[in-house]
Amino acid sequence: MPLMPARLLLPGFLALLPILSLPAWAADPPPSSNVRIYRCVGANGAVSLQDAPCKGDHRQQVLDMVRPKDAPLPPLAPAPAAPAPVIQREVRVVTVQPPRPMYECVSPEGDRYTSDTNEGNPRWVPTWGFGYVPPHHGHGPRPPRPPGGGGVPWQPGVAVPTGSVLVRDACHALPPQEVCARLKDRRWELIRRYNSALQSERKTLVREQRGIEARLNQDCGGT
Repeated sequence: MPLMPARLLLPGFLALLPILSLPAWAADPPPSSNVRIYRCVGANGAVSLQDAPCKGDHRQQVLDMVRPKDAPLPPLAPAPAAPAPVIQREVRVVTVQPPRPMYECVSPEGDRYTSDTNEGNPRWVPTWGFGYVPPHHGHGPRPPRPPGGGGVPWQPGVAVPTGSVLVRDACHALPPQEVCARLKDRRWELIRRYNSALQSERKTLVREQRGIEARLNQDCGGT
């Protein structure tokens, strides 16, 4: 085989020089963060870039480039806040009934007292009438009137008892606000009397006070 002149071998050797001067790791796959590009130059001077080694008599140049990265995604818009839970409020309807009626009664002597009914304390009152009585002489008992009105005439215009009748003290209803005020006054009076009452009396006072407290809670809002 005839030897080629040195002047013909020199250009080919110079073309291979960049490849020969590459380090040994240049033929290894690039790191995952880089990308390797092969620049191939043909005999007619055409240049092509490819990701595989050049073929044939193409001059080859290896370029390691940083692999392009996708731009970071824009931050996601915050999800709309969930509507605040509707708090189910418990509605209580408190109905305060008007206080039970209470009555103020007055005795014939002018004493005032309270009662749960409009019937005051009962009492028997004698009834009187006018009639005729016979004249009486001496110190003995008067003779009865003769039946039928005959005999000795009686004296007119004399009041005589004819019996008795049951009557009650007059009472009138108190306003609702006054009822609650009277109950509070009675409660305070019982507390004051309790401190100086005998042991036997305290049981009665405590029993009455419990009844007043129950009535205040039911009829007057517990005040």
